[in-house]
This record gives sequence, C-alpha cells and structure tokens, in this order.
Amino acid sequence: MNKVILMGRLTQDPEMRHTTTGKSVCHFRLAVNRRFSRQGEQDQADFFPIIAWEKTGEFCNNYFRKGQQVAIIGRVQNRSWNDEQGNKRTMTEIVAEEAYFADSKKDNYTSDGFEPKNTDAEGFFPIEDDDLPF
Repeated sequence: MNKVILMGRLTQDPEMRHTTTGKSVCHFRLAVNRRFSRQGEQDQADFFPIIAWEKTGEFCNNYFRKGQQVAIIGRVQNRSWNDEQGNKRTMTEIVAEEAYFADSKKDNYTSDGFEPKNTDAEGFFPIEDDDLPF
C-alpha cells in the first residue's frame, strides 16, 4: 500500500504548467513540522515536493497560496532521468490525489473581513477553541 497523508504550509505559491499533450500539472513544496523536537532546540520541518495533476492541480493552483496550511492525501513516487551532463538523477515526490484547506475558517477571509477567499472550495477546517459555544 502506498498512501501518504501530510499537513503543512506551502513554502511558495503553486506553479501551474501544461504537458506537451495539454495535461495541467501543479507543483509546490510543503513544509511539514516534525512531531517531536529535542528540548531547547528549534522545531524541525521536512520539505516535500508535491505534484498535482488535472483537476486537483487546478484546485491547488487556484486556491492555495504561500504560507497557507493545507492537507494532502496521495502517494509517494520516485522518478529518474539523465541531466544535461548525462548524470542519472532521481527524485522522490508526493503525487496529490486529494487536497484540502487546513487553516481555520477565519484565516480564509480577505484582509477587509467581508469577502471569503474560497467560497466554492471543499475541504476541512479544524475547530479552534474560541469557535466552540461552550
């Protein structure tokens, strides 16, 4: 089974490209904090290259922005190629099959507070303690 679930913050805005056959593909990098850190040390993060194809890629490109916290469900993929000097290069990346918002709802509004940024986007939003009625 090859299944990956990551939640982290985008290190840059997603970048959309198209293949020679016209398929859309979106690339971005996700910074995921490590669960534990040694006492007295700064928190550590791992940086994962994410690739999203077609509709998932279009969703990511249209609604995700640098610094935003998102959740990605997908699979790990290895690929290799020869560079311009003939050296064999390999890369491990995450192929996103599902993508969700993971910031609180209040973080998804514009600075004026009136217009939601992502009105028709699906996703989950964690509940903040101050959002609870009790």
